[in-house]
Amino acid sequence: MSDSPPDTEHPSGDADSVDITSLILDDHNTFRRAFAALDDLQGPDVDSAGLEQRLAEVWQPLADLLDVHAVAEEQIFYPALLRKGDEGVPETVDAIGDHNDIRDPVREAAQYRVGSTEWWDAVNRARAANTHHMGEEEDEALADFRRNSTRAQRADLGRRFAEFKATHTVDDLDTSDQDPQRYVAEHLPGPPDVSLRIGSLR
Repeated sequence: MSDSPPDTEHPSGDADSVDITSLILDDHNTFRRAFAALDDLQGPDVDSAGLEQRLAEVWQPLADLLDVHAVAEEQIFYPALLRKGDEGVPETVDAIGDHNDIRDPVREAAQYRVGSTEWWDAVNRARAANTHHMGEEEDEALADFRRNSTRAQRADLGRRFAEFKATHTVDDLDTSDQDPQRYVAEHLPGPPDVSLRIGSLR
């Protein structure tokens, strides 16, 4: 018998551990923790020596993950939601617009000195846009997809989502804004895909 502790984050087993909705929630938690770390670096007892570097060490991985996460969702999750969700079209339109609202201040922050007033303004706008997006996505798109997909389907997508993130960096992805209506038009499904009914989305 294994003495390893139970998987408390994904207690239902392997399929749930790679469920795309769970992996998206994991990224959301990473975002929240990273923004909290930026808050910590503004505390009254923070030594200003080397602060710019410490801010950059928190912000740059966060900024990169925000961009990679958005592209991964657009490549893998939202096309599936358009096919399976009860409200897939409006949820996707909202999400793509939200991604643009996050990308724009992330891109803007890169133009300023880390820790400057302008940099903080851009970072805080990215944070506000991301917080809004996460709330809507968790309450609407992710919940909708769970209600309308099997665990096997979500696990298949989750493996693809994880592989995408593991094999791409922000430097090799197109992180430009997308027109939400055009995105939906390009990704709306045609005739029903039989594979959706047998646990595979490949």
